[in-house]
Amino acid sequence: MGTLRVWWAIPALVLSAAAWAQTVIHAGKMVDAASGEVREAVTVIVDGERVKAVEAGYRGRADIDLKDAFVMPGWIDMHVHIASQRSRKSFVDRFTLEPADQALRAVPYAERTLMAGFTTVRDTGTSHGLAQSIRRAVADGHIVGPRIFTSGKSIATTGGHADPTNGVNKELRGDPGPADGVVNGEVDAYKAVRARYKEGADLIKITATGGVLSEAKSGQNPQFAEQEIAAIVAAAKDYGLRVAAHAHGTEGMRRAVAAGVDSIEHGTYMSDEVMALMKENGTWYVPTIVAGMFVADKAQVDGYFSEVVRPKAAAIGPLIADTFSRAYRAGVKIAFGTDTGVSPHGENWKEFVYMVEGGMPAIEAILSATRSAAQLLDQWDSLGSIEAGKLADIIAMPDDPREDVQAFGQVHFVMKGGKVYKQ
Repeated sequence: MGTLRVWWAIPALVLSAAAWAQTVIHAGKMVDAASGEVREAVTVIVDGERVKAVEAGYRGRADIDLKDAFVMPGWIDMHVHIASQRSRKSFVDRFTLEPADQALRAVPYAERTLMAGFTTVRDTGTSHGLAQSIRRAVADGHIVGPRIFTSGKSIATTGGHADPTNGVNKELRGDPGPADGVVNGEVDAYKAVRARYKEGADLIKITATGGVLSEAKSGQNPQFAEQEIAAIVAAAKDYGLRVAAHAHGTEGMRRAVAAGVDSIEHGTYMSDEVMALMKENGTWYVPTIVAGMFVADKAQVDGYFSEVVRPKAAAIGPLIADTFSRAYRAGVKIAFGTDTGVSPHGENWKEFVYMVEGGMPAIEAILSATRSAAQLLDQWDSLGSIEAGKLADIIAMPDDPREDVQAFGQVHFVMKGGKVYKQ
């Protein structure tokens, strides 16, 4: 196992690369995400928060010795909910917890995510500006966590999957509008996108179909007119924001892809025709298999879900896994994403196991969480590979995951932006 050469104890497990001019890392095996190949005996030189050089062979004395490790770029999870974690109390918590309570609970969620090897995440739906606040706290060094990109509040239609008043009584229900992420018509669509921009979103998330965990009967009905989605996409483009579409049902997916969204999230009932349209339009697919498996398992536990949610949850896991396999065989572009927050934070790595079981080779699964994710995030110039000029997000594990997929859960070294967080 590789060793980290430092000369003092660091209680918080945070070591700044600024403590010396440069940090030299010797990597026994290293994933070159740009080429898709695994290189052996590599030296990585980190200067500040960025990679200065990547050289063949072992150069000079190593500050960080990972000769016996499998090294790769930090992973990017393209679908998390950083401020929440599902439990049997989740619905009641909406009425009893303050936003501050949720923010404080998110502190260990963020740390577990980073320690599992995920140096960047895309948060796809958080209310009250929580993800923006957590993003800022991580960036300013107040808490430990991954680099965060967030959509802020998801955009839904009245009664849709992300309508925050679903399942509540009439007195509490009201009539939320675009500022609350609920739209009806093209004018509302523009206003909702602009509201997300105002609150500091990095992307736009819409719920193009019903959802599994919302208190509504259908988990797959289309919930936007195609013209409404097109208006959202057009408004987002004006502000330089990409659009992710939660979608389980076929028709809602078709409308979203035809209207120009950048990615389909979940994609449970994705048809061959939708896959062909995605390939034609260059639309990405973010599978979230681990969340499907988690909710299917919990559906067997009496009282974990309401009787409205339970049958939807029971059906979803095997279907998502099958859709992933078909989409991969069809050549749809796939970026790694888990919907963590539904499943527990820190267990994001289990998605790799399901992807490999679904027919994707381990090296391609790694590339889906590095190169492909960075491309979908529009951050390939700074993230997704270990290359000169890019941010020094580097992780390692003792064993080769191409030989044992469980190695994905054994990350023992984490560097984010040139700082060591796990040694």
